[in-house]
Amino acid sequence: MPVINPILSTPSGTGDMRGPCADWPVTWTCELSTLNPAVTGVAVSMATETLYALSGMRFGLCEVTLRPCASGCEEGRFYDDFGPPWTASSWPQPALIGGLWFNLTCGSCSSGCSCGEVSEVRLPAPVYDVTEVVIDGVVLASSAYRLDNNRILVRTDGGRWPRCNDLSEDSGVGTWSVTARYGEPLPAGAALAMGQLACEIAKAADGGDCKLPAGLKQLVRQGVTILYPDVGELFSQGRTGLYLVDAFIATWNPAGLRQRSRVYSIDRPTVRRAGT
Repeated sequence: MPVINPILSTPSGTGDMRGPCADWPVTWTCELSTLNPAVTGVAVSMATETLYALSGMRFGLCEVTLRPCASGCEEGRFYDDFGPPWTASSWPQPALIGGLWFNLTCGSCSSGCSCGEVSEVRLPAPVYDVTEVVIDGVVLASSAYRLDNNRILVRTDGGRWPRCNDLSEDSGVGTWSVTARYGEPLPAGAALAMGQLACEIAKAADGGDCKLPAGLKQLVRQGVTILYPDVGELFSQGRTGLYLVDAFIATWNPAGLRQRSRVYSIDRPTVRRAGT
C-alpha cells in the first residue's frame, strides 16, 4: 500500500496555530459579579495568552483538518534516475547503485514488521488524538482505525485509505479528511492560575486595586517601610508576583523556555497548507 502524505487545510478556529487556540478554563479566585462581562472576557483572553507564553507555548489542544494525498511507491529519485521502480516483491531488495548498497522496496509497500499489506496514513507528528475521519462525506467509525506512534493512522477494518483526494472540493464524493488534535492537555493547576491572573487583570482594567506589581519598590508610611518586588526583575524571570500563577510557571516551565522544542528533518516531504 503506498505511503500517504498529508496536506494541511485551514485549521478549525486555530488560525496558524501560533498561539492558544481557545481561552483556558478559569476557576475564579475573586468576586467579579459587578464587572462588565466584556471586561472579564478580555481579562480571560489576556490571562490565557500570558500563561501560554510563560509556560513555554506548550499547553492547549488545537484541532486541525488534514487532507491526505497518496504518494505512490514509484515516486522518488530511484525511478527518476534509474528507470522503472522495483515492483517484484514487498520486502527490501538490495541494489548496488553508485558504489553503495541500498535496500529498495515497493509494490505492496508493507510497513514495519507487518508481513502483509497495511493501509496507513502518516500525519504530521506528534498527534494527540484523531477525532474524526470523513470519506466521501461519510464519517468513518472510530473502530475502523487506530493511531500508532502519535502519527501513523492505521486502517483496521480491512479497508484501504483512498488513493485520491479531490482538493478542488472541501467535502463530498471524491474527498476525504482527517481531523486531529495537536498539543498537550492543560494541567490541573492551570484553571486556578488562570483565575488569579484573570481576576487581577480584570480589576486593573476596571480601574480598581489589584495585586499585580506596579513600578513601586518601597513605601514608607508612619514609620513602617514596605518593600515591593522589583517588577523588571520579576518579568525578566518570567514571573508575575502572583503566588498561584508563579507556582504554575515554576512547576511546568522551570527553565524559562520561550517555546517548546522542535525537531526538523530536511529529508521529509514538505507539507502544504491549503487555503492559507
